[in-house]
Amino acid sequence: MKNQLDLITLDFNMKEFSFKINGAEYKCAVEELEAGKTKVTVNGKVYEVETEAPAKPVAKPAAAPAPKPAAAPAAPKVEAPKAAPVAGGLQVKSPLPGSVIKVLVSEGQAVKKGDTLLTLESMKMENAIMAEADGTVKQIAVTPGQNVMQDDLLIVLG
Repeated sequence: MKNQLDLITLDFNMKEFSFKINGAEYKCAVEELEAGKTKVTVNGKVYEVETEAPAKPVAKPAAAPAPKPAAAPAAPKVEAPKAAPVAGGLQVKSPLPGSVIKVLVSEGQAVKKGDTLLTLESMKMENAIMAEADGTVKQIAVTPGQNVMQDDLLIVLG
């Protein structure tokens, strides 16, 4: 029958340990006497233990890593904020800061309301920026790889 370690409690400053094996509780104290020899006290009984290498001070364990957040759902399509009419067209502005991944239209191309104009990455999520109205692409103000801030001009539709 294998011994099962149920619980380990460590106090590194005093080098005292408390643990359970198969339900039996053990209290243990460890003291290094000299290189290669260590004094171990288990439930009041003292043992002198020889080791091949000198005992090294026990480092405090690293803090447990923070749990990873759940995987994000598929990137939602983000509609560009209402495009502002300007002389010669409607401005499509960035709804959030991010990086332009790909531009899916070209100047002179006709687009319909709801067509995806470009893909913007923000916080590791891809967001489709869509046309708010029918029109023709008059100007593309960004290039793939370019970082943009919220309300930066992306595309002008006419």
